[in-house]
Amino acid sequence: MIANSERMGAAKAVLLSMQDRRDHFAYCVQLFGGTTASSRRLGIDERAIRRFINGERPLGAGLLADTAKALRLLVAEATAAEEQIAATLSSEPNDP
Repeated sequence: MIANSERMGAAKAVLLSMQDRRDHFAYCVQLFGGTTASSRRLGIDERAIRRFINGERPLGAGLLADTAKALRLLVAEATAAEEQIAATLSSEPNDP
C-alpha cells in the first residue's frame, strides 16, 4: 500500500512539474510579446505554441532550450537598444 501511495505522489509531482513548465513557457511567450512574436522568434507555428501552453503537446527539453536561447538574444537586443537611447540622450543638450 505504501509503494502505491509513493507512486501516486511521484506521478503527481511529475504532473505539477509539467504544469510548471507550461506556466513558465506561457510566461516566456508573454515576454516575447505574445504568440505571434514568439512564433517568429522560435520558428514555430502559432497554433503549436498555443498547444504547448494548453498541454495538448508535450514541452520537450529542446523547445525549452530554444526558448532560453531566444530570450538571451532578446536581452542582448534590448540592452543594445537601451545603450543607443542612453547615448542619444546623453549627447543632447538639456532643456531649460
